[in-house]
Amino acid sequence: MTTGGPPGQADDDLRFVLLDHALDFLFPAALRAVTALGVADHLTREPRPFGELAEAVGADPLSLYRALRLVATRGVVTEVDTGRFASTPLGDLLRTDTPASLGPAVLMITDPTFWRPAGELAETVRTGTSVFEQVFGVPFFEHFARDPDTAAVFHVGMASMSDPENPLVAAACEFPDSGVVVDLGGGHGGLLLAVLRDHPGLRGVLYDQEHVLAGHLLGRLGADDRWETAAGDFFTDAPPGDFYLVKRILHDWDDEQCVRILEHCRRGVSDHGRLLVVDAVVPPGNAPDHGKLMDLLMMSSLPGRERTRAEFEDLFTRAGFRLTRVVPTGSRLSVVEGVPA
Repeated sequence: MTTGGPPGQADDDLRFVLLDHALDFLFPAALRAVTALGVADHLTREPRPFGELAEAVGADPLSLYRALRLVATRGVVTEVDTGRFASTPLGDLLRTDTPASLGPAVLMITDPTFWRPAGELAETVRTGTSVFEQVFGVPFFEHFARDPDTAAVFHVGMASMSDPENPLVAAACEFPDSGVVVDLGGGHGGLLLAVLRDHPGLRGVLYDQEHVLAGHLLGRLGADDRWETAAGDFFTDAPPGDFYLVKRILHDWDDEQCVRILEHCRRGVSDHGRLLVVDAVVPPGNAPDHGKLMDLLMMSSLPGRERTRAEFEDLFTRAGFRLTRVVPTGSRLSVVEGVPA
């Protein structure tokens, strides 16, 4: 068996395999360029010459062709014949007129706030500390507080990333007919909105910082008496409630900070309430896993990490909860469920 490389180059020659791995970083770079230029909005199932696409998006024709040629190797576009490209179902997800477009999520993940510290991962591995503050001068979340444009990229990107997950996560969470659900650090409230839609007897509290709550989506519920927003800091308190949703929050922080967050939930939760932490749960073994990728993203830019079931259990125990089960959601995330101990 041979590859598309030089004649005689074997697929299983480990030298070439390793060098290909080292070059893999160029694919997300090309994907970011194509996304930032809005190429997907100008592609249809009918092939278009790269020169026309370049004119439409204001790019250098040959440079755009070379970027498209690379992203075509993973099905984001397809080169129908030399120099003519057409859209694919995968690439259509980047269109701005597509409901729940993933373009903002791609731009967030490949933003310099993640990209630059990842390039210094060797230093992080050596010291055990993120280089984010060395690169940007301030810690991760303080950087967002100082830079509204970057903050917008992050919050819109997170909403885009969460849109496909939220209905699946909401369906995996079991709730009774009544009670108060607190979405802790819930951003724009996409998950809480999905939960309230699925469970008409529940009320919701969206808890986050004031500037984040300004962009909330809960008005789409059409039942304003069933929800409220509350501004605050989950490191200092948490509103009282029966069920706490904590989605993609704990992975941002180290163990001590996570325990502090969960202790506030423990103080606020009702006697028969539950804690529902929604995060990746890293499995054992050598198989590829989304959580293992996200773990390196957290390590390079933040003080946090993705965790195994045993590591979640330790956090729960220290905060006064008992981990009861881990529920898959059909997305890359699981619901790690706990009850007051």
